[in-house]
Amino acid sequence: MGRELKKLIHAKFGRSFHIREVDTGSCGACESEIIACSNPMYDIQRFGIDFVASPRHADALLVTGPVSKNMALALKKTYEAMPEPKFVITMGECASLGGMFKDSYYTCKGVQNIVPVSLHIPGCPPSPSQIITHLLLFIQKF
Repeated sequence: MGRELKKLIHAKFGRSFHIREVDTGSCGACESEIIACSNPMYDIQRFGIDFVASPRHADALLVTGPVSKNMALALKKTYEAMPEPKFVITMGECASLGGMFKDSYYTCKGVQNIVPVSLHIPGCPPSPSQIITHLLLFIQKF
């Protein structure tokens, strides 16, 4: 299964699927789950999915946390720095709808109000297996 998916990713992207993670003001729970995706138990790299430091090398942004007004411009600039085709994936309830911060005067009420969103991974926080499953299903549909 892993080899087949890795071949599919290489066929679609010519290399691994690269993700740039952006924390726009989260509590840190989603980041912990993202980090766990790379540990030996989940090993997201076996599918040809890697995390990168620069948006210029990314195929997708993985956004966590409610977008604070201070992070809105940074998120938009990060998105604009990505090459085409580019995708935005929100993760967790805060990134999608603002979570418990949705009524705060200091949030933008969800990532979709700043950049176009291609996929939402639900949960608070979603588990590493949920993250990997949603990413693989998204890549297969693309």
